[in-house]
Formats: sequence, structure tokens, C-alpha cells
Amino acid sequence: MALELRHLRYLLAVAEHAGFTRAAEELRISQPTLSQQIKQLERTVGVQLLDRTGRGVRLTDAGETYVHHARGALRELAAAERAVHDVADLSRGHLRLAVTPTFTAYLVGPLAAELHARHPGITLDVKDMAQDRIEAGLLADELDLGIAFEGPHLPGITATALYAETLSLVTATESAPGPHPPLPVADLAGRQLALLSGDFATRGHIDAYLAAHRVRPRIAVEANSVQTLTEIVQRTGLATVLPDAVTEDHPHLAPVPLEPALPHRTVALLGRENAYRSAAASAFTRLAQHHVRARGYTPA
Repeated sequence: MALELRHLRYLLAVAEHAGFTRAAEELRISQPTLSQQIKQLERTVGVQLLDRTGRGVRLTDAGETYVHHARGALRELAAAERAVHDVADLSRGHLRLAVTPTFTAYLVGPLAAELHARHPGITLDVKDMAQDRIEAGLLADELDLGIAFEGPHLPGITATALYAETLSLVTATESAPGPHPPLPVADLAGRQLALLSGDFATRGHIDAYLAAHRVRPRIAVEANSVQTLTEIVQRTGLATVLPDAVTEDHPHLAPVPLEPALPHRTVALLGRENAYRSAAASAFTRLAQHHVRARGYTPA
């Protein structure tokens, strides 16, 4: 017969009460049933655990040793159950998140702050990387979630749409106080711009838009970070092209809509198909969905 947890609990109850009667009452089973279960346990372990020859019931030497380890095993099991409960109620946990670089300028900061405020026991590991690396990391179980864009994905990757990202011309508020009417894209011809470098998918999106409208601005600065671009634009007369949501957290920057508008891109949460979704990952997903609704981002 296989050992079951109830056998350990039954033995501990008998040892605690030094008899079957009160132990059976506590366990809410009959005394004959309890006696039979203890005998089954003794047959399973192959030794006598209880001395029943005296007026009471006491543990044998083997029983003392067995009860010591049984108590430890039940304590460890209870600790494991508490740990699972802690994870489920988000009192602790860990989330491995990766984002494409433009999101470091306006989305990740607020999401990380809100996650920490709501669930301070969850630790967050954030990396910024290209989308192909994010998807490879998800498939290798090196990441729990990614924030990138909808489109063709590697097999095994799932995408949950969050919102439609709008890109605009971005200028310093001092050089072009708003609000701004739409600017014809033709007006960008010959204008000096500071743009992301070609390493960014956003730059390819911008170049395709300009080429489609046969507009060739002067690229005065190329930078490999959004933060660098925003600093340059604030301090010069240059403009850039970025998600207009970047300006929400940068009061010295203003979006200028272009006419016709740049095509929207659908921002999505990426995951691995059929992967275990931790409580921390589920909480972050709900938080991200609530955040984009509260900010009024364009629905996907």
C-alpha cells in the first residue's frame, strides 16, 4: 500500500494524545478506522511505530524517529502551500519583461511604478531589445512577457493587442507652441530632423512613410535612444518623429500631427503559446490593459 498524507496526520494525532480515543475524536473518524489506518502505515514502513502493550499508547524508538521526520515533512508541505498562496495573492513573485526600445520612453516607467505601488512584493526584471530577440527569449523561456508590435511572429508566439500607436512630428514647445494643426508631409522636405538610427523598427516605419510620399528631409542627427532624441529636440530647433504619447510625460515637447498621418502600429503584449502564466504575469497584463484605457490611447 502506498503511503498517504493522512497516515502521517493520523500517527501524529495518536502520538499527541497518547491514545486512539481522543485522537479519533479530533480527526472525526471512528476508533477502529484509526487503528486500522495506523496498522496499514506500520505495514508500509515495515516497523512497529506504536507500543500498545501498556495502559496507554506510546511511540516505539522507531516511532519516535518516524514522527520527528513526519512533523518536518508536514511543516515543509504547509510552507509550500503558503508559498503557492503568496504567489496567487501577489504578495510576492517575479516577472521577466522585455520591451522594444521606444517603450522605455513613455510606457515602461508608468507601468513599473503602478506594478510596484499595487504589488510591492513582485520583483521586475526589464530588458530592452529588438522584437526578434524578444520572441526568441519567450520561446526559450527566458522571458515571461514582451511588449512590441503585432505582425508576423515566430511560430509559438501569441500577441494580445493593447492599443494603436500614433506617431507624430515632435518639437520643443518653446519653438512651436501648440495646439498644432496638421502639418502637410510635403513641408518636411528639406527640414532638419533628428531621428532614431536604422537599428530601430520605428526608423524603418518612418522611412517607408517618407518614401511613400516622396519627401526627403535633412537628417541632421541620428541617435540610438529615444531619451537622447528628446534631449536634443528640447535644446535645439530640430524636430523628430516619435510616438505622440512620448510627449505626455515630457511637458517641454509637443506633438504635431502630420497630414496624411503615419500608419498606426498595433502595440501588443507577447507571450509563448501554451506557456504557464504566473500570477505576476497575469497581474501585469491586467494592469497594462487598464493603463492604456485610462490614458485614452487609441484602441487597437
